[in-house]
Amino acid sequence: MAEVLKQTRNHIDDCNLIKPSKMKFAMPFFTLENIVSEKNNLKGMFESSEWKNSVWSSTAEGKRVARLVGDQSFWNGVEMASKASSPLLLVLCLVNEADKPQVGYIYETMDQVKETIKREFKNKKSDYIPFCTAIDDIWDAHLHSPLHAAGYYLNPCLFYSTDFYSDPEVTFGLLCCVVRVVAHQRTQLIITFQLDEYRHARGDFEEGRAIAERTNISPAQWWCTYGKQCPELQRFAIRILSQTCDGASRYNLKKGMAEKLLMDGRNRIEQQRLNDLAFAHYNLQLQNKRYGVGNNVVGEEIDAMDDWVVEEAPQETAPENGGLGWMDSDCSGATKNVEVRCGIQAKE
Repeated sequence: MAEVLKQTRNHIDDCNLIKPSKMKFAMPFFTLENIVSEKNNLKGMFESSEWKNSVWSSTAEGKRVARLVGDQSFWNGVEMASKASSPLLLVLCLVNEADKPQVGYIYETMDQVKETIKREFKNKKSDYIPFCTAIDDIWDAHLHSPLHAAGYYLNPCLFYSTDFYSDPEVTFGLLCCVVRVVAHQRTQLIITFQLDEYRHARGDFEEGRAIAERTNISPAQWWCTYGKQCPELQRFAIRILSQTCDGASRYNLKKGMAEKLLMDGRNRIEQQRLNDLAFAHYNLQLQNKRYGVGNNVVGEEIDAMDDWVVEEAPQETAPENGGLGWMDSDCSGATKNVEVRCGIQAKE
């Protein structure tokens, strides 16, 4: 095996095909990019006399790998997977930028991902549609939150751009956040009126410096500096736009644990014990992160609930969007009331 590794390094100029990453699940895709970039060198290696004279070339494994590398259909599949995954990896890198609030960019970035995939496949529908459909299905069922839509609307860099598009999903997400984040109805009403000032860029929002800084500083900082004429909206916007997207990964919090708490099949005592276990797990991880306590065990390798026997609940009983309850009927009714009171509408 050392001989094969040496040959590989000689042909790829000592580059590493395996690319390390903090995101363990993304490593195979980063490695795939490296393999594509070294396609000609790898093919040349298996066609070289050095390989043909080696012991490994006569083994079953060696012959199988040599046939695979020489098979054009293999490379077609690899290149297709790389074209589809590369834009998504850029999103993951954006989300995992430590301590940088990215909620204001995620909604727009996901649209850009799909457009990039379309371009990668030269707008050939039969190639890109399956990937875009898969992205939409996962996004709609598990990842999308009204926070993303609200962040998109309140991000001045995107909102005042010529290609900003506010569809009903964006408007509803914004109003849903107003209802759920702001407790008092009077403050909700004030915010929706102040949104009209923001939408039409009136007052401090149209001041020259405010316009110039839309793309130069973070959205939260922009609101902190130029949103003082609308204090209620300013506080709301800063709260939304100050959110990071990497809390679960940065603090090693296991989403699977929270999902299991939503399943049926346990009595009240078992459910309370599981709630306590989840509480202890999450807070222990946060405390360890705060005090810099390391852990030599990879979080993905051990599930704190593996010893619990649970009866899987039917698919429809699990709340969507991470079980946050954002899109429940309560929120829908409240947003309709806000719309009726204030006449808020999408940006024209």
